[in-house]
Amino acid sequence: MFIVEVKNATKKFKETTALSDVTVSFEEGKIHGLIGRNGSGKTVLIKSICGLMHLTEGEILVRGQRVGKDIDVPPNIGIVIENPGFLPSYSGMKNLMYLAKIRNTVDREQVAKSMAFVGLDPKSKKHVAKYSMGMRQRLAIAQAVMEDPDLLFLDEPMNGLDNQGVKEIREAIQTLKAQGKTIFLASHNAEDIDILCDTVHEMDAGVIRQVRP
Repeated sequence: MFIVEVKNATKKFKETTALSDVTVSFEEGKIHGLIGRNGSGKTVLIKSICGLMHLTEGEILVRGQRVGKDIDVPPNIGIVIENPGFLPSYSGMKNLMYLAKIRNTVDREQVAKSMAFVGLDPKSKKHVAKYSMGMRQRLAIAQAVMEDPDLLFLDEPMNGLDNQGVKEIREAIQTLKAQGKTIFLASHNAEDIDILCDTVHEMDAGVIRQVRP
């Protein structure tokens, strides 16, 4: 079953074409790798699937619903994209609790579990301003998974992580897949893609091609 279907998707910014007639489908329950240089269209595609950006032409269906028409933002998704924005004078736990209260679907225990899942101490009072880049990235992943979404979009999730951190987050991603989640992984790291992904698509100048089925 296809959980995401992209049909003739084009996205233009004035004279620049970020997506050029992209048609591709992604199966449920797999890890789908997206590779390509900066500016290739990876992030624009992810943002468009998530409803954070509107297409110039074409359509995107998530679970059979048209993004931007039937639904504004697909339900039950988690996103790690670009630089995560957190309140610097709050601890990691306080940041996530603040965000959790917006939709009020998870309690303190679930938030603490999501932090522990990515290797952060939920009891730490350390302000996010004093977090390393890798710790901020872990916190962003914790935020993405805390509401137990079945569809995850991870754009360069290993940024700022040391070798041990990369190993731990790879294991976390594999655990999420084992739970039946569908994961989109955009990464510059060929090893991450090789180890984790069931399918691989490459983007270049807004055009997509399948590298590995």
